[in-house]
Amino acid sequence: GTGSGTTVLRRNLPGTKATEYSRWAEEPFEEMDSTLVVQQYIQQTIRRDPNDVDTILNAPETQDEGVWKYEHLRQFCMELNGLAVKLQSECKPETCTQMTATEQWIFLCAAHKTPKECPAI
Repeated sequence: GTGSGTTVLRRNLPGTKATEYSRWAEEPFEEMDSTLVVQQYIQQTIRRDPNDVDTILNAPETQDEGVWKYEHLRQFCMELNGLAVKLQSECKPETCTQMTATEQWIFLCAAHKTPKECPAI
């Protein structure tokens, strides 16, 4: 709620322009009423300032530490998905022939019966 009795719809509807994406008013953690309160709060904090890692990682006093860590892990995975999608246009089997950590370390793909070298994406 917003305290004024007006309900704020926190959804990006089809056709929402990128400049308006997730541009609803912030809400204090204590006033959030959703089954996804922790996720909503973390995403709100990231939108406010993605560079303020200390604030993003600082849990509200009443928040269970295990749930807080779990929701941050979920958020990381969601953002990592977006990165993987963007890399698909840059990293193709012809250009990224193997998964490497350094020039000395090559990752083997465990999706095969015997692990072997695979393209990165």
